[in-house]
Amino acid sequence: MYIWFTVLAGLAILSFSFLKTFFPYLGEDCAYILRSIKLGARLVRYKKIKPFYSILDRFLDAVKSHPNKVFVHFEGREYSYGEVDKQSNKVARALQAEARLKEGDAVALFLANEPSFMWTWLGLAKLGCPAALLNYNIRSKSLLHCFSCCGAKVIIASAELQDAVEEVLPTLREQGISVYLLSEACSIQGIKTLSDKISQASDQPLSRDLRANVNIRSTALYIYTSGTTGLPKAAVVTHERVWAASFVQAASGVTSEDIFYINLPLYHSAGFLIGMAGAIDRGITIILRRKFSASQFWDDCRKYNVTVMQYIGETMRYLCNTPKKDNEKNHRVRIAIGNGVRTDIWTEFLNRFGDIKVRELYAATEGNIGFINYTSKIGVVGRVNFVHRFFFPYTLIKFDIEKEEPVRNSEGLCIEAAIGETGLLVGRITQRSPFVGYAGNQQQTEKKRLRNVLKIGDLYFNTGDLLQIDHQNFVYFQDRVGETFRWKGENVATSEVADVLTMANCILEANVYGVKVEGHEGRIGMAAVLLKEGEDFDCSGTYKQVVNYLPAYARPRFIRIQSCLEMTGTFKMKKVRLVEEGFDPAHIQDPLYFLDTEKKTYVPMTEEIYRAIAAREVKL
Repeated sequence: MYIWFTVLAGLAILSFSFLKTFFPYLGEDCAYILRSIKLGARLVRYKKIKPFYSILDRFLDAVKSHPNKVFVHFEGREYSYGEVDKQSNKVARALQAEARLKEGDAVALFLANEPSFMWTWLGLAKLGCPAALLNYNIRSKSLLHCFSCCGAKVIIASAELQDAVEEVLPTLREQGISVYLLSEACSIQGIKTLSDKISQASDQPLSRDLRANVNIRSTALYIYTSGTTGLPKAAVVTHERVWAASFVQAASGVTSEDIFYINLPLYHSAGFLIGMAGAIDRGITIILRRKFSASQFWDDCRKYNVTVMQYIGETMRYLCNTPKKDNEKNHRVRIAIGNGVRTDIWTEFLNRFGDIKVRELYAATEGNIGFINYTSKIGVVGRVNFVHRFFFPYTLIKFDIEKEEPVRNSEGLCIEAAIGETGLLVGRITQRSPFVGYAGNQQQTEKKRLRNVLKIGDLYFNTGDLLQIDHQNFVYFQDRVGETFRWKGENVATSEVADVLTMANCILEANVYGVKVEGHEGRIGMAAVLLKEGEDFDCSGTYKQVVNYLPAYARPRFIRIQSCLEMTGTFKMKKVRLVEEGFDPAHIQDPLYFLDTEKKTYVPMTEEIYRAIAAREVKL
């Protein structure tokens, strides 16, 4: 008997060693697949439940089960699930009385990162009203555009954003828009206060009948994305998409005992869907900050016993750039969820701050395909597995960078990229993986649809991103294509920046693109411009133009003056050579200028400035 036991034990050890050697990620694959199947089954169940069970209902269930548990910590104050629920009831009743809101009415939220964002959204959800999440950095033309494309007749703004609202108030009043400020008092005609009405409203629960017609395919949110061209587009986010995004926390191993740190904007899908909605699904506590602070990050984590953090590539780099301390690994953070971190920063982060499971993602707000790196392998955004590919069919196709279009064969079909070859990621549009598109912009919605990909008549979502799959089935993000680049964690639409530049008195045409800067994630803004005849470059005037009309991350930091802008045969501006040449004055004969934030003007780009940027002595 002892001999047989020894033989069986030996075989088990050999089998385990064999699997570990030839299938090193089998255990992680199986665990992730099982978790995915469970989450998929939950989503199917939610689709069938009558009445529809939304993330709001999940929140209300959490209120019933643990009303006194802290939902959010913010600037020294804490708010329980029960308190946030009651405050959202007051918001809903105030808006019902003041704005006469009813189910289906879209409301624009122009709010800072603060708890009022959370309970205002919850209040709207209780009325069955979709919310448009406006980026609090946008101004003027962009603000009006974002507001108008969601069809809202009401906008609610933070008191600190009053100046931005006043700038566009005449237009809003012309359009009959109701403007509310989260303030007790406001003397500006056309802006109504809301905080005083909320404080006087009842906190009693609202009838579920107010949202009786909301279902899983109903619009829950409008989240803005630059996409490939033009002004920001309002991605339509259905309740099904809210659920799917909220599952990222569960898929990453977050449990009901975790404490989640949000320092990303709540108007972003990362902060709102993965962060806040995910926390509601898990029933956990959120630590909310107005904005990211590298110097206070770990102190916050220690103070509040944070176990799960969010990041983008830039924030991870900022943490690695902080002065080293003896207690850097003295924290409870075990999971980091985010995207866009470079391999070298990823490695340095782990070496400095300990064994944290980094769950790097690939996804797009409006897209129908995403990945998550559930392994410990550094530098990848996901892993191919049959269950994921069955439910969310996708492929990588060959892409012509110069022509900015897929490569097609003699039959007019796209060609799949080989293993190890970079290709354009496209996701098949099906009932299980839909692409809803952009509100009020059928043209841009259609641009993201790619037809006749692998067979005549099929339909795919064009992500606009280049990825690669290696021989071990790991997925790597390579680059973005088209008219968008990413800087400071934000997508920048080149055509919007070009429109602003050409409003400057001296500029006739502008070709905007992103260039890489050593030691930084993404690409920083640069523009090649053609001056009007007889005009010199107006350093001060152009500076004022970009500062007045563009958020900091979208402002072109480098401007290159050209005698003519190179065009393609179809009159598209060529960018490839310009991107490759970058902003090194030693290699560029054209006049170059640098946006100097201290001098508040554009200044001639010198080799001294170039060296200072390379040495990271200049803050970009």
